Amino acid sequence: MWIANSYGKINLGLHVLERLPTGYHAIETGFCFIEWNDRFEVLPSPEYSLKISTDSIPAGEENLITKAYRAFHKYVGLRQNYSFSVHKKIPAGAGLGGGSSNAALTFRILNKLEKAGLTEDELIDLSRDLGADIPFFIKGKTGIGTGLGHFVEPLPIQPDAWILSVYPGFESSTAEVYQNCIPNPQPDFSLKKVLLEEEIGEWQYLLQNDLEPVVTARHEMIGNVKDQLIDFGAIYAAMSGSGSTVFGIFEQDFVAIQAYESFHKLGFSTNLTRPGFLPDYGIYRKD
Repeated sequence: MWIANSYGKINLGLHVLERLPTGYHAIETGFCFIEWNDRFEVLPSPEYSLKISTDSIPAGEENLITKAYRAFHKYVGLRQNYSFSVHKKIPAGAGLGGGSSNAALTFRILNKLEKAGLTEDELIDLSRDLGADIPFFIKGKTGIGTGLGHFVEPLPIQPDAWILSVYPGFESSTAEVYQNCIPNPQPDFSLKKVLLEEEIGEWQYLLQNDLEPVVTARHEMIGNVKDQLIDFGAIYAAMSGSGSTVFGIFEQDFVAIQAYESFHKLGFSTNLTRPGFLPDYGIYRKD
């Protein structure tokens, strides 16, 4: 058996720059990691199978793990098949990239077990039609995503502070959110400059997620959670991606832990990420 973890992400700012003729959008966003993760267990098998720990997430052909598996099999080939068992912790439709992270890990697992020797760029080529966040998870480095989010410039933007992520209990439709967002080709502030040069305490005035007002207008819970994070002591709070997760950044551990416990007692799914967190990208054999 082989085991590995698939980690989530949050977006530090998100500028929607242009609506493209294809219907997609050109964006600019900061990608960093959180400790919220799904656990994979993979075994050689006579045929491919996928088992998900929750019935709320389909395990059929529409699952990104299956799509990644099929793409690898079609374009690279497999000497044998594998069964995947995934213990899901990252909420679906939460703006945390759980599906994209799962797909990226599937590509990396198959590349290792099949000894295919594909480079990161070659794995990214396999993912082109599956999801814009997948290249970030394949590379496994924080940075600024541009284009559709496919192109990631590696930069050291993982906050040296505690990140509390709060899932408000409902999914957010990415397609619907983007459809109702008005692009702004000239943001007020350079996202890259803010993330590299400004103190986190200044981000609340300089960083903008252009999708946040669209979701907040439909779900006031987003604004309520954000305000509560600030009240609990977060020096920056925002929605991640197209929602629905809201996160807060805390300088002091006891303040972050107290906020975590408060949201947990209220019944929210939450995750607390340590300062300077870097994910373990290892794929380990378990005898």
